[in-house]
Amino acid sequence: MISRLCGVLVSAEPTEALVDVHGVGYDVIIPLSTYDRLPRPGEPVTLLTHFHVREDAQQLFGFATVTERQLFRLLMTVNGVGPKLALSAVSSLPVETFCAAVAGGDVKTLSGISGIGKRTAERLVLELKEKITDISPAAALGAGAPGSGAAPAGGLGGEAKDAIAGLQTLGFKADQAQKAVARLCSELPAKEHTAANLIRRALQLLNG
Repeated sequence: MISRLCGVLVSAEPTEALVDVHGVGYDVIIPLSTYDRLPRPGEPVTLLTHFHVREDAQQLFGFATVTERQLFRLLMTVNGVGPKLALSAVSSLPVETFCAAVAGGDVKTLSGISGIGKRTAERLVLELKEKITDISPAAALGAGAPGSGAAPAGGLGGEAKDAIAGLQTLGFKADQAQKAVARLCSELPAKEHTAANLIRRALQLLNG
């Protein structure tokens, strides 16, 4: 099993990094939180990894911190949660905020994560509430409660959530994307709340 990579960063995108380790290039799937911490291409990099094997694929996931990898692995113990959804969760909220949401039963915040609906959010709370404090002991004390981390997107519609996910793919942080889309949804008429329009207008806000 590949547990860690130490090498030189060749290139990076919001969802993937290429790491050269003694002449061997490893494609590593990463969350946005890890992308934000990567050095410039050509510089040394260390990633904690999780090697996931399926019948039709072998995937290597990389993380900047121990807690990111712990959360990713814990999420995959939940029935119906695979690596793609687990990675989306790690990308969407800081670890402390996610753990606090689970510990506090905050289904609204959890269902704001792209790919996670209300039922899945409820399942996360049910199955992880007693385990999440192993990653974040402060979660049991209410640290990082809703409102202290990324803005929840639970009150937004499907098009808005798709827009947020699209902005994250483009490299924006979850809280930046959520705040921009929430602002646009409050200002624009409902007929203009399409994912494409929200992404286009959000880019103008975020890059302005």
